[in-house]
Amino acid sequence: MSGEIVNRVAKSKLITIDLEDLYPEGRRVRLDISEWLFEGLILREKDFRESVKQHNWDQYHNCYVALHCSTDAIIPSWAYFLISVSLSNVAKKCVVGDLELLESILFNDIIKNFSVEQFKDRPVIVKGCSDKRIPESAYVGLCQKLVPVVSSLMFGEACSSVPLFKKKK
Repeated sequence: MSGEIVNRVAKSKLITIDLEDLYPEGRRVRLDISEWLFEGLILREKDFRESVKQHNWDQYHNCYVALHCSTDAIIPSWAYFLISVSLSNVAKKCVVGDLELLESILFNDIIKNFSVEQFKDRPVIVKGCSDKRIPESAYVGLCQKLVPVVSSLMFGEACSSVPLFKKKK
């Protein structure tokens, strides 16, 4: 028996995809519009428009912005549209919702544009651990995109993966 340790993972044809490598850099910001409402509940159009006009939009330069209202106010759609117009030339992306929805939308765009050609008929493992918060919807979207082309799909780490799919021969 030889004392040489062989890294079988490094020698395998297994390809690892780490969604953290695709994580879009940029600050995430929640913009609560309740402070622009009368008593935090009532949208007065003239006052609201003035608040939007006076707001410092430059602070959102190259940010990902999640618009939301922290109160139970009923916000007309046009109010979010008006804000998005102000953010259109400043922010990288603007959504209505919380930061979790923002991340899901960002990764949905990434997965939609992710090329899977290089994984055709290859065994693939999608790395499960990351330092950044990757939405589960990103893993689901990637899985749906990979299944038609890969020979097998696993989740986790090469040393302890969970098999998800294997193409029938």
